[in-house]
Amino acid sequence: MSSEPVVFLPGMMCDARLFAPQLTALSPDMAVTVAPITGGDRIEEIASDLLDVLPRRFALAGLSMGGIVAMEILRRAPDRVTRLALMDTNSLAETPQSATAYEPFIIKLKTGAIAEAAQMLLRSEYLASGPRRAEVMAEVVRMAEALGPEIIIRQTRALQRRRDYQAVLRRCQVPVLVLCGAEDGLTPVKRHRFMADLIPYANLVVVEGAGHLPVLEQPDTTTAALRGWLRQPLVLQRRVDA
Repeated sequence: MSSEPVVFLPGMMCDARLFAPQLTALSPDMAVTVAPITGGDRIEEIASDLLDVLPRRFALAGLSMGGIVAMEILRRAPDRVTRLALMDTNSLAETPQSATAYEPFIIKLKTGAIAEAAQMLLRSEYLASGPRRAEVMAEVVRMAEALGPEIIIRQTRALQRRRDYQAVLRRCQVPVLVLCGAEDGLTPVKRHRFMADLIPYANLVVVEGAGHLPVLEQPDTTTAALRGWLRQPLVLQRRVDA
């Protein structure tokens, strides 16, 4: 198992509760922490602030917006990241159209209707169908209300301005887990296959019965995939596709 500390980066609107099952499962065996992605209105600023306080070298796991911040950390300090997990995220820049699509969400946040805004951004069909959907959505709303509208608006602005990370992933030379829920309607499986194909040492895991938040929807399966990633040797053979 990995000896370096593991740093989790949550998605937009989320805090450490997003990774509660993984923190509980992994903390007996290793140093694990959750770093906030609330410190700026640009992805570059958030990453820079985190690098000032993170350990010298660490394994890095980010979900959704947390994955985007993780890619920026990798771009800025590749020598400090020992391994990388990208979960339900997106390596592409926003298009002008997709950036504009956030504006109604920002307007809703400015009215203070955080629960409605959260459900506008993370629509129910982005999560897997079944009895856990309402429970997971309720937890997202609780996290969003704890962060408050000002932080979430800054996070949204950062997403709107984000860069393309394809070149960063092509240069990545550490063990990488690319993981997503099979029913993720926000960042679908095909996008993760695309990312995995860019990365020399990537392992793609698709979690059945999960959507955009497999860490909460299928925590045991997700944690098992993370354990496998943490067991990988740091010196790897380049993947050879059949």
